[in-house]
Amino acid sequence: MLFYLPMHPYATIPNSFSSSCLPLRHRFSLSARAIMTDERIKTSSDSFLPHPESGIVVGFGGAAVDFLAVVGAFPKPDQKIRSTNLKVEGGGNVGNALTCAARLGLKPRIISKVANDTQGKAVLEELEADGVDTSFFVVSKEGRSPFTYVIVDSQTKTRTCIHTAGYPPMIPEDLSRASLLSALDGARVVYFDGRMHETALVIAQEAANKKISILIDAERPREGLDDLLRLADYVVCSEKFPQAWTGTSSIPTALVSMLLRLPQIRFVIATLGKNGCIMLERCANEDPQTEEMDVDRSMESLEIGKNDSIATPTCIASPVTKFRAEGIGTVCGRLYFGTAEKIPSSELIDTTGAGDAFVGAVLYAICANFSPEKMLPFASCVAAAKCRALGARSGLPYQTDPRLAFFSNPAMVSSNVTKETNMT
Repeated sequence: MLFYLPMHPYATIPNSFSSSCLPLRHRFSLSARAIMTDERIKTSSDSFLPHPESGIVVGFGGAAVDFLAVVGAFPKPDQKIRSTNLKVEGGGNVGNALTCAARLGLKPRIISKVANDTQGKAVLEELEADGVDTSFFVVSKEGRSPFTYVIVDSQTKTRTCIHTAGYPPMIPEDLSRASLLSALDGARVVYFDGRMHETALVIAQEAANKKISILIDAERPREGLDDLLRLADYVVCSEKFPQAWTGTSSIPTALVSMLLRLPQIRFVIATLGKNGCIMLERCANEDPQTEEMDVDRSMESLEIGKNDSIATPTCIASPVTKFRAEGIGTVCGRLYFGTAEKIPSSELIDTTGAGDAFVGAVLYAICANFSPEKMLPFASCVAAAKCRALGARSGLPYQTDPRLAFFSNPAMVSSNVTKETNMT
C-alpha cells in the first residue's frame, strides 16, 4: 500500500528519521574538482556553460515518482529490515534526463502521461519547478500514475528498482496532431526512452519528417524499439544492450554491427558504469587509404592508453579507421574510450538515475556542438555529480555549478588535449 508524505513537492526523511573526425588520437582530461555537495544548490554567479542557440529538446517516455529506501544490506527473502534513509522524489528516464538538461541550460519539453492523483500532480510540479515544459502532458482523470520502489544498498553501492507502470498507458490518440506539431516546433533533438512504443513511433516519424535529430536511450530490448532505432541519429545504450541486441561476442563488435544495421546512426555510446563508456562515431567521407583494423584490438589499444592515476574523466580517441568486425563487416569511423570519474567511497551515495544524467548531458552536448572528446568527459562529470546524492535528481548539477567551469572556456579545453601516437 502506498503512502503519501504531506510535503511539497518531495521530501527527504533523514537517517533514523531524525536527522568531428580528426586524424590523431587525443586524451581529454578534466581538471575541475567537485566543490559543491549540497543538493539542488544554485549559485548567484553567471553560468559556467554556454547557452546553445538551439536549446529546445523534446522528450517522450517515463515520468514517475521514486520511493527510495536506503538499507545497510539488501534483504534476504522473507526478512524484515529497517531503512536508514527514505526519500520520495521524481523519477522516470525521460523525466530525469530532461531535468538534467534543464539545469544545464536547455529548454526541454516533455510528452508523457500521469493520472490526476497525488503522485501525478507532484510529478508535474517538480518538473515545472526545474524549468521543464509540461504543457504537453496528458493527465488521465482516473487511473494510476507510474511509480518505482528503489532499494539502495549502502554497503554494495547498488540499487534495485521495482517499477509499477501507470494506467491507463498513453496511446497515439491521446496526443493530437496540433499538440505534437507544437511540441516539435523549433526542437533540435527529440529523445525517447523506448517506452509506450506505439505513441513513440508516431512522434519519431513526425520528427524524422521534419529533419529533427532523434536520440534513443536503449536500456534493454523492448517491444517496438527496433522501429525507433531505424529512425535514430544517436543511440546511448546500457552496457548489456549492444550484445543482447546484436548477438555478438563483444561490445566493440556489437557497435560495429549496430552501425551497419542502422545506417542513419551518427554515433552509438555504450555506458559501462564505473568503467566509463565506449563510443563509435561514423565518418561519412571514407578515404580509400584509411587503415583497416580489428575493432576489438583497437579497443584494447585505447584502454592501454588510459592513465589510472587521473581521477577525473578522460577521453581517448582513435584516428579515423576502417573498423573490422569478423564475420560482420567494416565501418569507417572513430572509436572513443571515455573513463568514469573515480568517486571516493565516502562520496558515492546512490547510482539511481546515473544513466539518465549521462543522457541529459549528451543532449546538452549535442545542442552545444561539443566534440566527442569534450562530450564524453562532460557527461561522465554530470553523472558523477548525480551519484553524490540520494535519488535520481537531487545531485544533478546546475549550469552555475563550479564543477562544470572547465567546460566553459575553449582555451582551457585546448590546453588539456594532448596528441598521442597512432594505434598499432
